[in-house]
Amino acid sequence: MAHTLVGVVTSDKRDKTITVSIANRETHPLYRKQYTKTRKYTAHDEKNEAKVGDLVEISMSRPISKTKAYTLVKVIEKSRGTVELKEDVNKVELPEKVGADAEAKAKKAASAESEGEEA
Repeated sequence: MAHTLVGVVTSDKRDKTITVSIANRETHPLYRKQYTKTRKYTAHDEKNEAKVGDLVEISMSRPISKTKAYTLVKVIEKSRGTVELKEDVNKVELPEKVGADAEAKAKKAASAESEGEEA
């Protein structure tokens, strides 16, 4: 049986090529702390059937190119869609600086009044 891996497609922009990320939980030998190690593999997708977010199974094959040595075996689960922001991040309006300065002055004045009452 060939070496097979299961992972999530992170890129499908290239023709007949997908990038698959595979995350493994490992334990540090000395500190016994668990951490996640993610590896990326490029795989050959002849029919361009895998899309970003799909759970896929890839298998080791002969070298197809400089970076590709895996081929897509099957798509285990299709992605359920992506989440897109409705607003553009650059268009978010921030409170005006004048209002922020007015609040800071009000706080300073309140603290000065409380200090005057203590004396």
